[in-house]
Amino acid sequence: MRMSDIIEEFIKDLFDEDESNFIEIQRNELAQQFNCVPSQINYVISTRFKPSQGYYVESKRGGGGNIKIKKINNTKSDYIMHIINNIGRTVTANDINILLSDFLTYNIITEQEARLLKVATSDNVLKLDIDIKDEVRARIFKNMLLNIE
Repeated sequence: MRMSDIIEEFIKDLFDEDESNFIEIQRNELAQQFNCVPSQINYVISTRFKPSQGYYVESKRGGGGNIKIKKINNTKSDYIMHIINNIGRTVTANDINILLSDFLTYNIITEQEARLLKVATSDNVLKLDIDIKDEVRARIFKNMLLNIE
């Protein structure tokens, strides 16, 4: 396991131990505990605890960097609508891969649905001019998400 994965699991375990919807951590203390630099903690929090992944992060500067992470409990349809509304006009194949990974992690979609979404939006299927490919991909992806039950 990479250090980022270990830190992520530790933070998620804090939610399980506390059984509340939020936790507070000290960036410097956590960095000391994992023998890493505080920016490693920032990286994990900014990439793995985003609103699109069901978290709200509030960071306070100074005093060791107090960070409050709140878990947002959304329904499957709320989560999907949030993603649809935040995708924008274009989306890359790499962005879709990241979203599909998140969807699978949080049991939003099945493995089969993920495969279908990936295939339908792949560069192999979208043999279009580069200037419109990501726009068409976004439209297909959003439309397919609207039809997932």
